[in-house]
Amino acid sequence: MLQQSNGDTPSVLLVDGMALLFRAYFGTAWGGSVKKNRDGVPVNAVHGFLRILGDAVRRIKPTHLVCCWDLAGGSFRANDFPDYKGNRPEAPEDLIPQFELIKTVTEHFGILNVSSEGYEADDCIGTLARRFAVETEVFVLTGDHDLLQLVDERISVVIMKKGQGNYAVYTPAFLLEERQMTAAQIIDLKGLMGDTSDNYPGVRGIGEKTALKLLQEYASIEGILTNLNQLPPAIRKKIEADLDMLHLSRRLATIHCEAPLTVELSECLWIVDRDRVTAICEHVEFRDALRWIG
Repeated sequence: MLQQSNGDTPSVLLVDGMALLFRAYFGTAWGGSVKKNRDGVPVNAVHGFLRILGDAVRRIKPTHLVCCWDLAGGSFRANDFPDYKGNRPEAPEDLIPQFELIKTVTEHFGILNVSSEGYEADDCIGTLARRFAVETEVFVLTGDHDLLQLVDERISVVIMKKGQGNYAVYTPAFLLEERQMTAAQIIDLKGLMGDTSDNYPGVRGIGEKTALKLLQEYASIEGILTNLNQLPPAIRKKIEADLDMLHLSRRLATIHCEAPLTVELSECLWIVDRDRVTAICEHVEFRDALRWIG
């Protein structure tokens, strides 16, 4: 269950902007009809984004709010592995004009937009989550399970599930209960099994089931490599044959929590200007604005 933050202290909600936008687009475009405003600009993803985020905001009640975004140029990971995310299809034509529009909308809602050239939104989220967790409670809203590696006692990762308003809230205890894993093991899992979505292979021939079993028995990649002689010969052979890719895949999977961001918590205080919200909602013809501004 998604619980609101402790009212005695500030809390910050870090939003994985592209994850929400893509989810909103495909959740509203499945019938083939994309809503446009009076100027002919597609706005279906913007509307869906605001509804998803509005629901989370009402339930978490953060005092500070940030949206983190990927930039078009890609990240440093492509330098290490040129095929990184090389299998991603082009964005739908009706979604492309909404990339910049949604940032204008969130800015009008008083939400700070953050990105960093050469880094992914995940890296921005990780950097700010670690920085802000020293001062306050942090919530991360996303659909990306890679962000579970950020979970700790001060950082909860809120994973959107099928159906609006349906979330799984990962704390260290819940991650251990549901997956029998720690946050650090999320990285090692991807190192072993790879990630088809991000297009890196891990160790060829080792899938999720085997990777989980190895981590549950040996705790980490280091533990596995230390005990290679104890592994079944077939698994040992696969790991030895792909050691370089194992280490590279783990690097690709690791969120970089020291992105060059100068953002401080005080800059993220969420203050809503009713006039600005009303104006942008009229422009994108979003009629649920009152749910945000009361």
